Amino acid sequence: MQRIEFCMKVVLLAIALLAIGFAGIAIKILVKKDGKFSGTCASNSPFLNKEGENCGFCGASPDEMCKKEEVAS
Repeated sequence: MQRIEFCMKVVLLAIALLAIGFAGIAIKILVKKDGKFSGTCASNSPFLNKEGENCGFCGASPDEMCKKEEVAS
């Protein structure tokens, strides 16, 4: 019986932490101008782009901002 109660507490804690994370992301989207995140290109991350290649989606180089808005137009 104690094991079931412990498992339930762990599951509820995990659900609560996920809910807090989703709420944080939702609040950030609401607070940001036009609900957009800045710097979403993978090419801007030195951890994801070690060779310094351009973004495969928008073509931005690592030192440029994302050109996603220009591509969508």
